[in-house]
Amino acid sequence: MYPEEICKPMREDLTNVGFLEMKNVNDVETVLNKKEGTVLVMVNSVCGCAAGNARPAVKMTTTFSSKPDVFATVFAGQDIGATAKAREYMSPYPPSSPAIALFKDGNLVHFIERHHIEGRPAEMIAENLQNAFNEFC
Repeated sequence: MYPEEICKPMREDLTNVGFLEMKNVNDVETVLNKKEGTVLVMVNSVCGCAAGNARPAVKMTTTFSSKPDVFATVFAGQDIGATAKAREYMSPYPPSSPAIALFKDGNLVHFIERHHIEGRPAEMIAENLQNAFNEFC
């Protein structure tokens, strides 16, 4: 498990723009068991592609006119139980961090795995999400 002092700035990178932290199983169930509305979940990570690609991309999406009702995050490698629970909702995709999932009315409708994040600019990832938001939000 990563020390909190390492993860804190990476958490705040998202919470400072309105992301709700899901730090335990109950938090995840409260957010993802809702059967109405849309939720974006970012599986945060200490890796470089989270810092350089995924977090900047999801932060951009918070300013879009069409966007989810809730922006939420779990931190892989630290919020172990919450991350495992969130990944149950992301089935059939294998565990991936970072990862970005969009839920509508309790169903997973769009998913971006790590291999779709690595090597892609944040703007491209944000555009992918904008297209999903336009369709589902």
